[in-house]
Amino acid sequence: MKELNEKIGVVKEDIKVRTQKTTEKLYRTVDDVWTEAETVSKKVSENVREQLSAAKEEVKDTLGLGKQEPSTTSNSSSTSSPNNGSTPTSEAEKFQNFKANSNEESSGETETLFDKFKSTASSASPTVSQAFRKLTEAKITNLARKGYEMVKDELSTNQTRKKRMQNASASVSSEPRSTRTDIIVVPTKKSILGQKWEAFKKKMHDHPIFKHVSGYSQPVVTMGQELAEDMRERWETSDSPVVHKIQDLNETVFGETATALSFKEIRRRDPSFSLPDFVAEVQEMIRPVLTAYFKCDVETLKKYCSPEVIERCKGERMAYESQAMFFDNKILHISEVDVRETKMMGSSPIIIVAFQTQQIYCVRDREGSITAGGKDTIQTVYYAWAMQQMDAEELGEGAYYPQWRLREMQQLGVQALI
Repeated sequence: MKELNEKIGVVKEDIKVRTQKTTEKLYRTVDDVWTEAETVSKKVSENVREQLSAAKEEVKDTLGLGKQEPSTTSNSSSTSSPNNGSTPTSEAEKFQNFKANSNEESSGETETLFDKFKSTASSASPTVSQAFRKLTEAKITNLARKGYEMVKDELSTNQTRKKRMQNASASVSSEPRSTRTDIIVVPTKKSILGQKWEAFKKKMHDHPIFKHVSGYSQPVVTMGQELAEDMRERWETSDSPVVHKIQDLNETVFGETATALSFKEIRRRDPSFSLPDFVAEVQEMIRPVLTAYFKCDVETLKKYCSPEVIERCKGERMAYESQAMFFDNKILHISEVDVRETKMMGSSPIIIVAFQTQQIYCVRDREGSITAGGKDTIQTVYYAWAMQQMDAEELGEGAYYPQWRLREMQQLGVQALI
């Protein structure tokens, strides 16, 4: 045991020495990198300042702002010279004349500067004048807001949303759409073999032997069609249990399942549908939807939920307020979304997803005091959502692609953690 303790002590000392060496090396490298970054930033700032100063001097030279014409001084001297030889005036009249002359000089200077800038901008080139006009008409705040929104959408949205937005912007046109629904016969181009086959068919139809054979075969064909229709009606309207068993077996073996029908309808409405992207979208919308549902934020719920869910939220809010119950829940963690089932509800497809959240359970009264739960009461809540695909026609004007809305929300269970 003593030997082991001695060995452990030696190992600890070696580890301490190594850690000290490594930390010293790291500090040195960080200091070196920091000094290099400071020097580079100083050089870059100096270069930028030099370039800005050079650009300012060029602009001043082109506009002629540094040069001032001595016309105003000569005018003032000429106006003051005859007054010197004339009779002296009062002090008030002198002050008023001086004030008026100064105002005229300042207005003349501003007019000359504006005229210089306008003449230089217009005489430079028509493109410069058009750009200056657009800058004066456009608002910088609107441009900055649009740029910020574009960057935000680019960073937050996924590929499917970008494709949909691009398709929507491409589909929008400034030209008015026509409401005419006339039927127009469009000739189709046929290949050489198709043209030869059509000519051969015409020749055969005009031949007397073909006419004679078709006269005998036409009643036989009609009789066969009538017999086939009668047999089909008897098969579909039969009450025999054997026939029903055969039909059920045929549907189970060769028929489409509810999942296949729902996916078929989803792909028909949205050919670019992807299940992983759909799961990612649902994962992003869980937190804002739940927080809005707790606070009864109708404007936020309208973006993600159907009208039925919004009405349910309003009803629950009114019922809880009548009992002086106000929820102060806070979501801490959201698990990954799991797709449970896909089926059809009427003519619209529905995907049922499940997930669980860890949230703080806290109920307050009208005065703000806690009546149930607390700030440290954490629960695991199991949710099941039914997401319904709304067609563009159901969403109304302004929608160019189908969107998913929360059709039903249910709490499967609650488990207390703390």
